Amino acid sequence: MIDENKQVNNTSQQLGEPTEVKQAMKSDSPVEINANDSGSEVTEPVAQDNLSGTAFTSENSAAATEKVEPNTAALGELTQQIESLKAQLEERGNQYMRIAADFENYRKRNQKEKEDLEVQVKRNTITELLPVVDNFERARSHLKPQTDGEMTIHKSYQGVYKQLVDCLKRLGVSPMRPEGQEFDPNLHEAVMREPTDEHPEGTVLEELVRGYYLGDRILRHAMVKVAAPKEDAPAPDDQSSPANS
Repeated sequence: MIDENKQVNNTSQQLGEPTEVKQAMKSDSPVEINANDSGSEVTEPVAQDNLSGTAFTSENSAAATEKVEPNTAALGELTQQIESLKAQLEERGNQYMRIAADFENYRKRNQKEKEDLEVQVKRNTITELLPVVDNFERARSHLKPQTDGEMTIHKSYQGVYKQLVDCLKRLGVSPMRPEGQEFDPNLHEAVMREPTDEHPEGTVLEELVRGYYLGDRILRHAMVKVAAPKEDAPAPDDQSSPANS
């Protein structure tokens, strides 16, 4: 055993190894050697980890800063887009309201024009029939049937007259009754004036041609005779005396 140690020492000296290594090799406590070795080995990686952690943290901070700046710019751009879309939406809403109002006005105007056209067509048609009604009324007032045959004819055309008047009533035609009323130029047309002291001036005395309404509108003005103030008879001129002649 002694010879082996000597041989190891000699070999170590030849190789130029330190004496501490020799003593460590001779020591019987491998745990201490391992502890020292492990301690020296562990210290270096920990320091490397700390350095790498510091570098990683700075890199993350720089990357985060770079990300924050683009995110802020993108947020501002999105905000502008939202505001622009809001303005466009409000403009479209106002445009829709204007179009809806214009369409409603057009619909009402179109409906009114249609109603006015219908009234005008009805008015023109009925106006052409009124002279026929006038002739029936003149015949009824002037003809006085005497015989049975004349009475039969009279009843026959009076039946036609009644049918025509009923048709006009269903269309909304109604006659005026101006006798005894005050003359109204909007309703009546004065064709005659009769001096009288029995009625106030401007009173309708007689309806010469009957006037008619179509609904609440005037279809034809009534031709009437109006009361006028009665003029006093002129006083005779005084005859000159013979002495003056």
